Amino acid sequence: MLRVIGAGLPRTGTMTLKHALETLLGAPCHHMSEVFAHVDTHPAGFLAAAEGGPSDWDGLLGGYAAAVDWPASAFYAELAEAYPDAVVVLSRRDSFDTWWRSCNDTIFTGMDSDGFATPEWTAMIAALWEKTFPGAPRTDRDAVAAAYERYHERVREVVPADRLVEFTTGAGWEPLCAALGLPVPVTPFPHLNTTKEWHERTGDVPPGGIGK
Repeated sequence: MLRVIGAGLPRTGTMTLKHALETLLGAPCHHMSEVFAHVDTHPAGFLAAAEGGPSDWDGLLGGYAAAVDWPASAFYAELAEAYPDAVVVLSRRDSFDTWWRSCNDTIFTGMDSDGFATPEWTAMIAALWEKTFPGAPRTDRDAVAAAYERYHERVREVVPADRLVEFTTGAGWEPLCAALGLPVPVTPFPHLNTTKEWHERTGDVPPGGIGK
C-alpha cells in the first residue's frame, strides 16, 4: 500500500528521494531503477496504463510503500485516487533551466539508444513523455519549457493542498517528516545520482536513464 506518491519529474532528486523514503518508511520505494529488475513485466504494465487500459496498481506496485520517478510519477493523479491516504510529493529543481541541463547531460543521451530497449520499453518511454509533456517534442526546448510549467500547475490543481508536499532539491528531511508525522533521522540526508555519478556509470544505464 503506497504511503507516498512522487509527482516529480525525472532528474529532480528522485534517487535521493527513493533512499530517503526507504529510510523513513522502512520499506522499498519504486523508481525507474526498479523497472530494470522487472523489465519483462513493468514496461508492459505501465505502457498499458499510459494507453488508457485497466491499471493493476497493486500488482505493479505491491510491496512498495512509496513510488517516485518515472514511470510511476507520470500517474500521480491515478495513484492519488487509488491510494487516497497517500501523501503526494512534488520534487522539483530550482528552475526549468537547471532541470533541462541535467536531463540533457544524462538521461536524454540514452533515450534514443537501441542498446538496451525492448519495443515495450521504447513505447513506454514515448508514452510517458507524451502523457507528461503533451504536444511538446523533446527537440523543441521552448515547447518543453511551456509543458514543464503546465505540468507543475496541473499537479497543484489536481492534488489538494493538504496532501501535497512541494520538495525542492536539497530540502532535507524536515518537509517529508512533517508530512508523514515521523521524527527527523539523525543520519544525514542522502545525496545520490549526481550528473557526475551518472557519467561514471555510463554504459550501465538503459534508455530512459535513472532519474535524479
